Amino acid sequence: MAVAPGECDLAVVGGGILGLAVARELKRRRPGLDAVVLEAAPAVAGGQTGANSGVIHAGIYYAPGSLKARLCVEGAREMYEFCDAHGIRYDRCGKVIVARDSGELPALDELERRGRANEVPDLRRLSEGELREVEPACAGVGALHSPATGIVDFAQVARALADDLTSSGTPVVTSWGVDAVEAGGGRIALRGPSELRARFAVFCAGVGSDKLAVKAGASPDPRIVPFRGAYLYLKPEKRDLVRSLIYPVPDPSLPFLGVHLTRHIDGNVSLGPTALLAPRGVGDLLWPGTVRMALRWWRTGLTEIGHRLSKRALARAAADYVPALTPADFDGGFAGRRAQALARDGKLVDDFVLSETERALHVRNAPSPAATSSLALARLIADKAEPGLDA
Repeated sequence: MAVAPGECDLAVVGGGILGLAVARELKRRRPGLDAVVLEAAPAVAGGQTGANSGVIHAGIYYAPGSLKARLCVEGAREMYEFCDAHGIRYDRCGKVIVARDSGELPALDELERRGRANEVPDLRRLSEGELREVEPACAGVGALHSPATGIVDFAQVARALADDLTSSGTPVVTSWGVDAVEAGGGRIALRGPSELRARFAVFCAGVGSDKLAVKAGASPDPRIVPFRGAYLYLKPEKRDLVRSLIYPVPDPSLPFLGVHLTRHIDGNVSLGPTALLAPRGVGDLLWPGTVRMALRWWRTGLTEIGHRLSKRALARAAADYVPALTPADFDGGFAGRRAQALARDGKLVDDFVLSETERALHVRNAPSPAATSSLALARLIADKAEPGLDA
């Protein structure tokens, strides 16, 4: 078991896929760098990395020119290359984004425009008949088809990144949560089970990113207000009804993609996620942004509560796209938490956000497609961190 040093050049806080990718990128640039990765959980990938849909997104949804758009397209390509190099199984199973009726076609047109502007590989528009050729059990008046979308176990990717780091002499220390942060005297001190002093730190702490940033002297805005996402599993005998990934046309005003049917690399097919607020405590509920968000989106919140409380209600969402599915076709499932940044004005922050404090760089928001984008996003973070290593 790795042990945290007392002194080092670089400390990366967070042993999820992004923190590990950042440490690997900086180590590749500076082979002599004395670095360490600190993870609060007993193993790497214990947070969002290990409890998500496992989708390698192609880059359709994101506004052209945004960080998400650029890094998702680059990151997906690099993720497939990394998996090939490390013998990690994936499946380019493809995705259809389905318009249920003519009223959703204008939004589908906009998604097609974005996807083409973002240079998503092999994107094509499907008629109702062409949709049935790709997904025979799916109902819709049209769709976008993304053959480049795939599935993988991101926790396995994270473990491969950790192995790369260990092989390069960079310890990945688990069960080491950061309780206090203090900068001064040319060092940043991280206090947890022991004290570690580094020349520079990068925080990729997911659900805890805002609290650690505030401890380091950053603004409390934006605040992480976690959402719980629950998924149901389709019974094995019904999995053939879903050949790829079936997604709805999303609400463009929300940074969520809606309830969808997803194949997983282990053979399961899931329905979800719900998106229900999962506060860490009273402080999250009293944050002005939470109150403003609730007042704006209370109808959406009621729908999500209904999905959470009733398997039948959630299953009905699946039947909108695959009419043959009924609530009896689902059994078991899993859940995860999404670290969603929320601004004081109540707006859900929809892009990657970084901020700086003395001798530290903080990833304040890394929502989906952060796992897909992790290798490309790590380069951006490393570009911003390198000057701090030279200071």
